[in-house]
Amino acid sequence: MAKGVIFHPCFLLSYYLIGLLVTAHNVPQAQLTPHNGQHLMSYGYSSGLSQGVLAKEKAIITSTSGQAVSFDIALGCGHNNTVHSDVQATIGLGSGPLSFVSQIGSKRFSYCLLPYGIEYTNPSITSKISFGNGSEVVGDGVVSTPFVAGDQYVVTLEGISVGDTYVSFNSSGKASKGNMCIDSGSPTFALPPDFYDRLEVEVKKQIPIDPIKDDPHLGTRLCYRTKITNENGPILTVHFEGANVELKPIQTFNQPLKEYEYYCFGITNTANTELAYLGDHYQGLYGNYVQANFLIGFDFETRMVSFKPTDCTKL
Repeated sequence: MAKGVIFHPCFLLSYYLIGLLVTAHNVPQAQLTPHNGQHLMSYGYSSGLSQGVLAKEKAIITSTSGQAVSFDIALGCGHNNTVHSDVQATIGLGSGPLSFVSQIGSKRFSYCLLPYGIEYTNPSITSKISFGNGSEVVGDGVVSTPFVAGDQYVVTLEGISVGDTYVSFNSSGKASKGNMCIDSGSPTFALPPDFYDRLEVEVKKQIPIDPIKDDPHLGTRLCYRTKITNENGPILTVHFEGANVELKPIQTFNQPLKEYEYYCFGITNTANTELAYLGDHYQGLYGNYVQANFLIGFDFETRMVSFKPTDCTKL
């Protein structure tokens, strides 16, 4: 879904449009409309919309043995894009039939995302992703939680501990199953208002620094003029069903703009974000900021998501 550069299909010998006879209607989060012998594609996401045609192209992946392996991939070729991003394309990592993972015949994959802002200091380091055999997340420190049926990775979040203080997802009663979606395509870790408010109160208690109160540009965000580190910030433990994931300040606090010396809490309230698309499917989003420095694996056969603390800059 290119926003700036549009790739010309005439220069791509392996590119071709998909005609009406191709059965490709079950596209997650997308709409396909027959028109003049083509399938028109419309894909909406939290950051914008991409409209164009459905096409096929060869995707080449380097195997662990160093060989190049090619796959015929159905993809949306965007002609009208309003996605607010500098990226030139996105790939679907869901478990649905037309996700990139499913199209290459993989039953599992894993990725390791760099901490937010690391690209400012070392642009040569990149995040890593692997598919199929060898992508399993194993070894010391691995914890796993089940995801419910469906094309997305919806899990159950029971609560979050700030240091030794536990904050439950619901102030009364047990958390409902499937209340949180793990999404590598969104930066946000968003929680329902009541849960977030109780969590923020406890985070403030455990940081011995006064938050910023006089900057109108920050709105209601919890921010500090001092960098939050392991020395002055608490460890947050995310309690998924059967899996406790420890988050350090490098994952829970970030510098929104490198030119400004303030550091903000990376978890937010769903009422303050553009998350209307959540609908009734789940109540929150576990985005990519807090996924950094974890090797995270998704297994379609066991329907489990696994987390392993990892320095992703060294993979």
